Amino acid sequence: MRFKDVFSIIGPSMIGPSSSHTAGAVRLGRAARRILGGMPERADIVFYGSFASTYRGHGTDLALVAGLLDLQADDAGIKDALELAEEAGMSVNITASALRPAHPNTAQIRLRRGEREDTVTGCSIGGGNIEVIGVNRFDVKFTASYPTLLIFHGDRPGVIAEVTDVFRQAGANIGYMEVDRKSRSGDALTVLEMDGPISGLWTERILRLPDVRRVCLIDLAAKEE
Repeated sequence: MRFKDVFSIIGPSMIGPSSSHTAGAVRLGRAARRILGGMPERADIVFYGSFASTYRGHGTDLALVAGLLDLQADDAGIKDALELAEEAGMSVNITASALRPAHPNTAQIRLRRGEREDTVTGCSIGGGNIEVIGVNRFDVKFTASYPTLLIFHGDRPGVIAEVTDVFRQAGANIGYMEVDRKSRSGDALTVLEMDGPISGLWTERILRLPDVRRVCLIDLAAKEE
C-alpha cells in the first residue's frame, strides 16, 4: 500500500482526539475561510454521517469553527473556538442531518461576510486530509494540499486557454485542473492546483481577463492576505 505522505501513517500535529474529526475539520474550516476571503460574520454548519453522530464527543464542531478562525490543528485555542468566534463577532449555527452523505465525514458550510455568501461542502478523508467536493452548487474535487485557485467565469470558448496562458507566461506548472459549469454558456468554475506558490500578480492578471468574475486563492501554507 502506498501512502500519500507521512501524515497518512502517524497523523498530523494536532489537539486530539481524532485526525479525521479534529485536524481534518480544522483544515476544512481554513479552506472555506480562504474561499470566502476572510473571517465569516455568520457560519451555518451542517454535519452528515459520522460527523453528525459524533461531532460533540470528538469536538468536530470546535475544530471546524477553529479553522474558520484560521487556527492551526495544534492550537490550544481549539477547545474555546465557540467562545472565540463569539468574541470575534462570528455567529455560528450547527445542525446535524440524517441524510446519507457520499463520505461519512462530511460537512456543508454556508458562510456570509458582508454581501458575499459561499457554500462549501467537504469531507475529512483521514490523516488530517480533506477533499472539497462542492462550492456554490458547482461539483468540484480538490484537496487544498497545494496552492489552489478557484476561478469563477462565464462559459465561453477561449476562457480556459486565456487563463492557462497566464501561467505559461509566468513559467508556472498546473498540476491538476477541473472545470464544472451550471449550464452551456452560463456560469462556470475552474479549479487549478499549482505545483508551487501563486503570486498575487497572477491572480490580478486572471481577474482582468474577459468574463472572469472572481478568483479565490487557497494556500493553507501561506499567511492569509
